[in-house]
Amino acid sequence: MFLCPTLAPQALQLAVAEAMKGRDTIQYSAIFMAYERAYAEAGDEIPEPSAFATQDQRWIDETNLKNMAERTKLEVELKTYSSNMIKESIRMAHRDLGDFFRAVGDHNSALKHYTKSREFCTTSQHVLDMCMSVIELLMEQRNYSHIATYVFKAESALDAASAVRGQTGPEAPAGSAQANKEKRNAEREKVQTKLDVATALSHFGQSNYEKAAQTFLKAGPVKGLEDWSGKLIAPGDIAIYATLSALATFSRPAIRTQILDNDNFGMYIEQEPYIRELLESYMNNRFKNVLEILERYSTRHYVDIHLYHHVANLTNLIRSKALVLYFQPFSSIKLERMGQAFGWSIDELEQQVVALIQSGEIKARVDRQNKILKAKETDQRAALFAKAIKSGQDMQAANRKLLLRMRLQQADLIVKQPKGQQQTYNYGSGHPSELLSGQY
Repeated sequence: MFLCPTLAPQALQLAVAEAMKGRDTIQYSAIFMAYERAYAEAGDEIPEPSAFATQDQRWIDETNLKNMAERTKLEVELKTYSSNMIKESIRMAHRDLGDFFRAVGDHNSALKHYTKSREFCTTSQHVLDMCMSVIELLMEQRNYSHIATYVFKAESALDAASAVRGQTGPEAPAGSAQANKEKRNAEREKVQTKLDVATALSHFGQSNYEKAAQTFLKAGPVKGLEDWSGKLIAPGDIAIYATLSALATFSRPAIRTQILDNDNFGMYIEQEPYIRELLESYMNNRFKNVLEILERYSTRHYVDIHLYHHVANLTNLIRSKALVLYFQPFSSIKLERMGQAFGWSIDELEQQVVALIQSGEIKARVDRQNKILKAKETDQRAALFAKAIKSGQDMQAANRKLLLRMRLQQADLIVKQPKGQQQTYNYGSGHPSELLSGQY
């Protein structure tokens, strides 16, 4: 609501309708508070909340009563099972309480009960189910740093569960055995797809865009998302995250081989048609069109709960990469011509180019009088001589240190290790100067 105030009224109506399908009364009240803050900042741009939506206090009271009754019932069941020491029943009671607290918005209590159920898991499948529940909860919380931990645990449990399924069961005819094996592989692929998406989202949330793109591209078919699709993350969202991350970090050959020629990921791109147009424009050097598409769909990106923190950073990275790629073939180019290719004025382009020169991404200089960008000419012969001289100087300094150490040893001026302590050196690798610490 704060990023796109004009969408606030529609967002409020949709959010209220969605909240009333669940049982989280705190989230329901927070929606109205968020709109009131947006209204206070936007002023006359959006109508008052009372104009089209008001809080339903009756629904809040009734839902709170139902939640209290459900919580009491589940806690009594847990106490009963705990006194009877039935591990499977205790595990299910903790799982049910975790689901309940997750539904009412108490994520800390939900995480506590999910992790507590681990103590009462008796099979690898139980551990896998617990890890998947925690991963879903962390994705909802946007707690990206902890997702990888439970993905690792889930992958270990998945391997163990798959091995158990392959070993157990009575012998069956060849055709039936093959069918069962294919079914197990399909189930494993679906779980692995979810784990890959969760890992990629973890990298993306922590601004590790290259790893995020690589992991998103490993995701299996769209159908592998199952109940996650439209609930936690949509296939179109995966296409957007992966593409923007790849454009910001991948080389063009990598984009072609890993994205455009990837038939599996093409199913994700079909969910957001403009993504293919964005990729083709980038690959064909139509950078002005690339920036226009990013601007046209900026509202779509800013209202995404996982993406909105990264929109500005990704756009800057893509813009910088496009400028570097455009200038690569030239030894010099007029800023006017370059500005036309990006749809910028000369002053705007000059600011961008100077920033890239200062950061070292473009090795060039700007002729401000003639408005020309000239690449720095490097004398390869001089560079080779300079490198050789530096290597000789480094070797001379290392030899001088070794000679000094040898003389110190001859004069018995080396401080020896105290008795009982030994220091081992690896003499078989590296240069002898690596054994020296500091200057003499």
